[in-house]
Amino acid sequence: MASAQKPSTGPFNFRRLDAQRFAQAGDILAGEIPLADLARLGEDLHGPIDPQAVVGWSARGEWRNGTTGAAPEVWLHLQARGEVPLTCQRCLGAVSTELSVDRWFRFVADEATAEAQDDDCEEDLLALDPRPDMQAVVEDELIMELPLVPMHEQCPDTPAALGPAADAAMDETPQRPHPFAALQKLKGRP
Repeated sequence: MASAQKPSTGPFNFRRLDAQRFAQAGDILAGEIPLADLARLGEDLHGPIDPQAVVGWSARGEWRNGTTGAAPEVWLHLQARGEVPLTCQRCLGAVSTELSVDRWFRFVADEATAEAQDDDCEEDLLALDPRPDMQAVVEDELIMELPLVPMHEQCPDTPAALGPAADAAMDETPQRPHPFAALQKLKGRP
């Protein structure tokens, strides 16, 4: 995997993005975030995080005409992609899972405005003030992309938590009679 690089942000600070100026410039930012720097996401990952693992991201700002003649609004298109190790819920081993984000955000003045409008609008909202930490936004979006039940399509081995003991226990488990076997016998009676 590619080595981690500092985000290529030009004159903009990705950690405190001036979204209005960014949209005015119609600029694009792109870079990589080391997976190890995403601590909240790391809580859901399997095992130690590979120090070379990264999440690639890009962001593009633009001004759009407001609805029904309202003032122009600041929008941001965010894309992020990374492969993360999750715990397979079937075998408890690591399952490599690709997470992908492709989302548009509309900016509003502040957090209070975002909360007030959140239930009534379809788009995702971010506040202009305080300036957003786009790394935290990327992390939030990746967390929301985590599957509810990560699993291999075909598990490679016996459940990792059980190991060889599981195989022995499976061999010793007595076979239960089929629940409808008695009905079959009755059906065969004259």
